[in-house]
Amino acid sequence: MTITHGELLYEGKAKRIFACQDPQQVLVEFKNDATAFNAQKKAQLENKGRLNCLISACLFELLERHEIPTHYLGVSDDTWMVVQRVDVIPIEVVLRNTAAGSLCRETPISQGTALDPALLDLYYKDDDFGDPLLTDARIALLGVVSFELRQRMEDLVRRVNAVLLPFFKDLGLQLVDFKLEMGLNQAGELLVADEISPDTCRFWDINCADANERILDKDRFRKDLGGVIEAYGEVCKRVQGACPQPRNCR
Repeated sequence: MTITHGELLYEGKAKRIFACQDPQQVLVEFKNDATAFNAQKKAQLENKGRLNCLISACLFELLERHEIPTHYLGVSDDTWMVVQRVDVIPIEVVLRNTAAGSLCRETPISQGTALDPALLDLYYKDDDFGDPLLTDARIALLGVVSFELRQRMEDLVRRVNAVLLPFFKDLGLQLVDFKLEMGLNQAGELLVADEISPDTCRFWDINCADANERILDKDRFRKDLGGVIEAYGEVCKRVQGACPQPRNCR
């Protein structure tokens, strides 16, 4: 299906953002591009865009039913989502329930260590600098976010975790960690933005003991494990079976 849209506003590694008729809305196209290590590793994976769009839409519907505000308005086609236009805050918020990835590379903490309370990390969103980890002093020096807004962001990501952690557990999936991006709409409301998918979350199959086979997320691509689309498809199947179906904006 051909989607009617306006000018291309932004193209990232996994999505394109287009203007649409309503100036307070934009169209998001989910691409089949897979990237890792700040786009040093690249591939095209057929069906990836559709799966990430559908998973994200279902999870946004779930969050909104729990009164968590998101930019999501609905889907327009298999790989297209309609969202509120927001000013994206240049900070990525990572919530870690279990130690994995960079936390284990940069500290003596072993992979699989439960983190209670969950660890919240903030990263400066800029590919040119490699999305560096932020300290309190660096946040103050950069001036990218006020103390009040930062507190609102941290509260929001913990509310998201409180919904998603038990939700995925019921699906037989361990929500190891996830990254959120947020933005402010025209009214100044803080919204969950971007996507929630195996590109931005780590999922382990609770019923699989093998450390590699249990992985159902982007780490399959990072680690050359194969079966990336099959893993994303498994997550999608489980999420679809338990989530509200995405509303249609055609």
